[in-house]
Amino acid sequence: MIDRRSFIGAAGLSVAGCATSAPYRQAQWRVLPTEPYRGKQDDIFFVSPDVGWYGNGAGKLFHTTNGGESWTKIWEQPGTFIRALGFLDAQRGFLGNVGTNYFPNVTDTRPLYRTADGGSTWTPVSAPGVEAVAGICSIDVLHWRRMTLIHAAGRVGGPAMIMRSMDGGESWRVIDLGAHAGMILDVKFFDAMNGFVCASSSADIEQGNALILRTRDGGETWAPAYRGAKAFENCWKMHFPSRGVGYATVQNYREGESARVVVKTVDGGETWREVELVNDPEVREFGVGFVDETWGWVGGSTTGFETRDGGETWVPIEMGRAVNKIRILHGGGHTRAFAIGAEVRRLDI
Repeated sequence: MIDRRSFIGAAGLSVAGCATSAPYRQAQWRVLPTEPYRGKQDDIFFVSPDVGWYGNGAGKLFHTTNGGESWTKIWEQPGTFIRALGFLDAQRGFLGNVGTNYFPNVTDTRPLYRTADGGSTWTPVSAPGVEAVAGICSIDVLHWRRMTLIHAAGRVGGPAMIMRSMDGGESWRVIDLGAHAGMILDVKFFDAMNGFVCASSSADIEQGNALILRTRDGGETWAPAYRGAKAFENCWKMHFPSRGVGYATVQNYREGESARVVVKTVDGGETWREVELVNDPEVREFGVGFVDETWGWVGGSTTGFETRDGGETWVPIEMGRAVNKIRILHGGGHTRAFAIGAEVRRLDI
């Protein structure tokens, strides 16, 4: 059972310029004032550039109304491991718990919670078959046409399950992907029918290949869109800066392996190719986020990495250690990005 909370160090490089119609001003990922936490924190979510939440493995949830300049702890439940967050608006949201029998000190067996008061109180989500869901690693919220689709998927170490709601979380259906994957680490849907999961082919990482599964019928059937050739691997997180272009991180745990790759699609996930990130056995890949189709970042155990040319080349950048999730918010002529790992950072563009 490998997630490796402890993969954390640092290196730095300031960044400037971007191959777009107008150059970006020089920008740096700024550390935000948060409660110290030992290890990797997993998710952060914003419904606007100012209003957001982050949680950690100690069962603590924090809230900000000023873009992370200050945070208030609004909920705490020891024994719950806050692995994933997804909000519909400033009041309604969902919280994924990684579940028991994977990390120490986790006693909460309920995989998914919901709030209607901005995160001050939470209640477990009920659904037929929810007892088969051991935990959640990712939540995808999609406002599509007049519907709000929510997919909550997990978990690291297995089993591979998805909870799906097509009515904003009022009702749920559990989808078992055990015939296709051993674990699920991330989920992304473009509409009610078309979606992807980051996964591993086996719950045993020693036997697992990095895997991206695709559905075209709302989760009724799934097929591989990408499968790596190496064992000891999983596909960790993905991000689509556009409908056509997407990126996903690949974790490799084989002793002595040093080649680290990111997989990229330019045809909406039909096909994926591997691009080299770095050759370093100390690096483990985590989160990924892109401002546009060419400019983005990957969070690593020792440092972050930045590309300005769509992943063809990468340079180390100081954006925090073990960044597990990168959230990008566009609006009002500005872009704001948040990164969470050993700490929380913000980038204003």
